[in-house]
Amino acid sequence: MGPDDAYRRLLDAGSRPHFIGYYVLVMGLQGRPWNDCKGEEKKALRKQFDALCAGFNRSDTKLRNDLEQALSYLGVIEPSRPAR
Repeated sequence: MGPDDAYRRLLDAGSRPHFIGYYVLVMGLQGRPWNDCKGEEKKALRKQFDALCAGFNRSDTKLRNDLEQALSYLGVIEPSRPAR
């Protein structure tokens, strides 16, 4: 399994998309330090990351917000407070 399939599985499992996490995974699988990614290579990885995450960003956030609202309504969790 390559880094794209592995990262897609993380997203499927509910992890929130995060670019640094993706490129750290790519670098680690290549046996390189996490901060070795620079310039054009990093730009190309960003494009790949954006393509991988295209279907996850908005729908996961909405689902999570809907779930939190329902649990709050039922009294299972405290109502969320707006960020300051």
